[in-house]
Amino acid sequence: MRFPTLLFDLDGTLLDHFQAIQRCHTYTMQKLGLPPPTRAQVRAAIGGGLEVAITRLVGADRLPEALAIYRPYWNATMLDDVALLPGARELLTAIKQIGGQAAIFTNKHGPSSRRICQHLGISELLAGNFGATDTPWLKPTLAFTQHALKIMGATAAQTALVGDSPYDLAAANHAGCTFYGVTTGTHSAEELQSAGAVNIFPDLFSLSPILLQRNSARH
Repeated sequence: MRFPTLLFDLDGTLLDHFQAIQRCHTYTMQKLGLPPPTRAQVRAAIGGGLEVAITRLVGADRLPEALAIYRPYWNATMLDDVALLPGARELLTAIKQIGGQAAIFTNKHGPSSRRICQHLGISELLAGNFGATDTPWLKPTLAFTQHALKIMGATAAQTALVGDSPYDLAAANHAGCTFYGVTTGTHSAEELQSAGAVNIFPDLFSLSPILLQRNSARH
């Protein structure tokens, strides 16, 4: 493989969890006596970690109160309405079969990420699963990417990062990894291009042949 190590964002890249996320933010805001957020508001808020999303939706002054509502409800309902995106299982399986290694690299709560991957039956296809609270860092902090690469025994030059947001692009750029964007999540091709992305694909099916190319192939 051209990139024997692949770091994948989770939400909007490998799986669709938006309905559950929307439901939990709606529940939290209604409990706070606030109007429910629109889908557009939630999409614009997420990607930088839970605290960032909640702060954008309810304000920093109500963050502790909101977290105390959101987290228990999320823990009880996170496995509802979660599904792999088309092509995700097939791609992860192919990577493992040809000797590559794939890992989750997400700003989602790390224990939640691992629980969800186990629920969806893809844990055995992964060589790592790095998320929020596993370290002091979040994407796009360089230290977080370096931590994942160190655990994976990989260099940035050997690694591609696949994601759906500018957070993923910035994480790849800061570390010197190659970035591949997909538009199955929160950001359009135009938005990713505006952030500086070059390699953008509509879905995992169209991206997979690029990721599975051998070293001698051009991309």
